[in-house]
Formats: sequence, C-alpha cells, structure tokens
Amino acid sequence: MRRPKPSLGRPKPKDAVAGFVTGLFSIPEGMAYASIGGFNPVLGLYAGMVPTTVGSLFSRTVLMTTTLTSAIALTSQSVLSSAGLDPNDLDNVATLTVLVGAVMLLFGLLRLGAVMSFVSNAVMTGFTTGIALQIVAGVLGDATGYETDAHNTIAKVVDSFAHVADWDLPSVLVALSTVAVWAGVRRVPRLEPFAILGALVVVTAVVVGLAVDVRDVGDIGSIPDGLPHPVLPDPGVLTELLPGAIAVALVALAQAAGIGAAVPNPDGSRTNVSGDFSAQGLANIAGGFFRALPTGGSLSRTGVATSAGAQTRWAGIFAGIFLALMVLLAGGVAEVIPMPVIGGLVIVIGAELVVGRLPDIRLVLRTGPLPAVAMVATFAATTQLPLQQAILLGAGLSLLLYCISAERSGRLRALVRDDGRWRLADVPAVLPSETVTVLHYEGASLFAEVARLEESWPRSTDAHHAVVILHARAMPDVPSSTILKALRRRARARPPRLPPDDRRPRPRAGRPARPHRPRRRPRHRQRRPADPGVLRRPRRGLRRRRTLDHPAPGRPAVT
Repeated sequence: MRRPKPSLGRPKPKDAVAGFVTGLFSIPEGMAYASIGGFNPVLGLYAGMVPTTVGSLFSRTVLMTTTLTSAIALTSQSVLSSAGLDPNDLDNVATLTVLVGAVMLLFGLLRLGAVMSFVSNAVMTGFTTGIALQIVAGVLGDATGYETDAHNTIAKVVDSFAHVADWDLPSVLVALSTVAVWAGVRRVPRLEPFAILGALVVVTAVVVGLAVDVRDVGDIGSIPDGLPHPVLPDPGVLTELLPGAIAVALVALAQAAGIGAAVPNPDGSRTNVSGDFSAQGLANIAGGFFRALPTGGSLSRTGVATSAGAQTRWAGIFAGIFLALMVLLAGGVAEVIPMPVIGGLVIVIGAELVVGRLPDIRLVLRTGPLPAVAMVATFAATTQLPLQQAILLGAGLSLLLYCISAERSGRLRALVRDDGRWRLADVPAVLPSETVTVLHYEGASLFAEVARLEESWPRSTDAHHAVVILHARAMPDVPSSTILKALRRRARARPPRLPPDDRRPRPRAGRPARPHRPRRRPRHRQRRPADPGVLRRPRRGLRRRRTLDHPAPGRPAVT
C-alpha cells in the first residue's frame, strides 16, 4: 500500500501553541547563532521569519523547522571572510543566501539526496565536535569580557584561559548566572523545553533591574520595530561566493539529512531527502531578499516544536508568523538583552553538542583505526581551516574510506557443485583443464578492487579446453571501466600453442588413455577410383559438358 504524500492540511490548536513557543525560542537562539558568526544579531531574527515559513510550506518532512544554525553561521562568516567581503554588508549576505538556496534547489531537482550518504558518521562526528569548540571559542569574549587577538580556534581558547586576570568580573558573573538558571529550569521536566528561554528572561530582568554595567545587544546594533525591508543581491560577487555557497549548502544539508529519520511524519506520509533539499532551497531564495542569513533544517529547533506538541507543518508556518509579529510589536525590547547572557547560553549550546556526540565518538573509536583517523582529521581541519574547506576535506575522507573498504571487501570465490547444490570454495591456484570452472565475484565493482581480483584469479597458462563462468551479483548501475577492462583481458586470454606432438587429446582423470588412431574419412566422403564410363557431378556454376565418348545417360553413343 502506497503511503500518502505530505499535504498542507488544516491547522490544529497544538500547532499554534508549538509555533508560538518555537518563534519565542528563536529570539535568543537566532541572535546567539548570528553573533557566533560575527553577524548582526538582528539577522538571526530575520532568519526565523521568511525562511521558516517557506520551508515549512514545501518540506517533505512536515515537522522540520528551517532556520539558522551555529554551523551555518560559522561557515557563512568563513566564506565571506575568505572571499574578502564584509560580513556586515547586507548585499553580500543576500547574495550568499540566494546562491546557497539555488545550490540546494538544484540538488533537490537532480534528486541528489543520496549525496549525503557519502559523508560518513566518523566525518560528521569530527565536524560537529569541531563546530562545538568553535561555538564556545567564538563567545568567550562575550562571556568573559576579554577579546583575544588569536584567529585559530584552539589558540582562542588557550589565549582566553591564559589571561584569566584580564576577565571582566561582572560579565563572568552574568554568564555563570545564566548557566545556573538554565540548569535549574532543566531540572523541572515540564519546563525543560523552555530552559534557554527562561534563563534569558530571568537573568536579563535581573541585570536590567540592578543596572549591571555589561554590554548588551543594543551596543552591537539596533533592532527596528518593523519587518525586514527587501534587499537585492549583488551580481558582482557571484563568482567569488559560488564555491563557498556550495560548501555552506553541503553543511546545511548534512545537518538536515537526518531529521526525516529522527522525526517521522505524524500522518504516515513518506519523507524525502531530495524534497527537503528543494524546500530548503526555496526557503533560502525567498529569505535572501529579506535580509536572512543562510538557513537549513535545524534538529534542535525541530525538537522544540515537537516537544511543544507540533502535529502538522502549520507549526513551522506559525513559528515564522509569530516571530515576525513579536519583532514588529516589541522589537526594541530585545536590545536590552546582555551579551554575557547570550554568551552563557551559547556555551551551553556548545556543551550540549559535545555531550550529544560522546556516544558517537566512542562508537567511532571502537569501530577501527581508519574511522578514528578520519574523525580526528576532520576535527583538526574544522578547528584549523575555514569551514568550507573542512567539510570538503571531510567528504573526501569519506570517499577515501569507502574506497578502502570496497577494496578489502572485493574477492573472488569458486562455486562447486555438491550433492545437487552449489557451495562456496576457495579459488584454485591453477585453472583445471577440460573442466568448467564457476567463479563468483563479490564486490562493488570499484576500480580499487582490481589488484585483489588479479591476485586471486587462477593461473591459466597450462590449461587446455577449459571454460570459466564468472558469476557477478549486485553489480552497480555505473560500473567501473577498470573492472570491465580487467575482465575483458581475462576473457580474451588464450593458452600458448602446443607443438604438433602435444596436440593429441589428453585423458581425463580416472579414465584410461585410448590408443591414437589416424582419422578416417566418413564412408560417404571416401574417394573412389575414377570410372571413364560414369560422369562426375560438375562443379557448381559450370555447365555440364558431354562428349561423344561420354554421352548422357539413356542416349546412344554416336559412331
């Protein structure tokens, strides 16, 4: 029975409640993620309006929330900085967001959802762990009041803790209080989904009430009491941002690829990764014209919506609408939020990412040395290189691990008939003569398997009148030309020509040798002596010649 496709459906009361909670939660988290990437925190708010609404309208995973994530913010900032562009220029941000959406939409239309399977769990574990460390390193200045000059992620952490004496005490106390309130709210099961929101509201109210002298959001940029004004992309920077846009799209799609499996559709409809690619692409294209940063499927924001009781895609639609209404009616209130509060919340988010990846880290370490090396290498690349280069390096490591695994799995076995059934056996070292040998090929038909195939193929230099049947199963739709070339070379191989004395048939095993007899012509083809009175059959194509001495049968001879 075919499952129905996702539809818009009718909104339910629980969807409105979940949308309000998700939209309210997007205020601190969106601003925090934008500040992580060095952007104006207001852009984080805009990323939860139009992209969230459009993404929920078209996604095949109906409960997926499309919005800004920490990895996307960091990668976007890295792309803009590497291209020599100002991250605070709205035209550059709009161009990057629209390009990311175009790449996502192209991936979805080409049904390239399977591309994400090439990024292994080991690579994604190293990448997300490195992202978590970057998140913490990026807000240490907000949480401690000390701004480091180091550009390397690990160097930032080391330099910050090396200058503890230079930390601002009020900022540190506010950040620690934020973490303490967050931990206290989480201890109440019913309030656990609102722990970040509760910590934000409580600590902000205390800081404002006591007039604590710390930096706030208003020191970074003002939040207008209105909706974002449209902005047009800059065509002059398309070529500089296109490679980076592909990397940002891969990061966003890799994070969202597992949401469909983690959060199945409540109506029983089938999720589709390629369909989600297209939905995220449309969300970014629409959001790019309204000052939104690049967005993607957020597992944490989707978890907030489902915990609040979301049942249909209307929960995400309501989330974008309610966020826009809150910014429109009370946008200036967010300017009083202290930056140490956001720094403390971001540190909490980074720590949760690391804790959530601990089971995967232990699993990768137990799996084998190659996945462990890939995880460590990706983690090092994430903390030392720009993120767009780190994700591409990770994808390359995943393909390399796949090739190594395929090379090890490819092998050749012999099929032997035993009591009416076929069983697997070792391949003979020498191909037997006057025997049909059946070989079974197990592998992915990858070019890396040719060496193992050549080593296990039986030697056929001394074989005569031998037949080899190759049985291949589960061959891919795009076979390797290297494998086909090797098999063709084996099929065309001929044994060396024997001298005349060795061309006699050899006896089979268990049968006595018969004496060699000269070959005799069949009786009907044996030559007979010529008879002058009998006419021979003329050759084909020649007219029969009759002479006086040899008349036609039944006619008298002429004298």
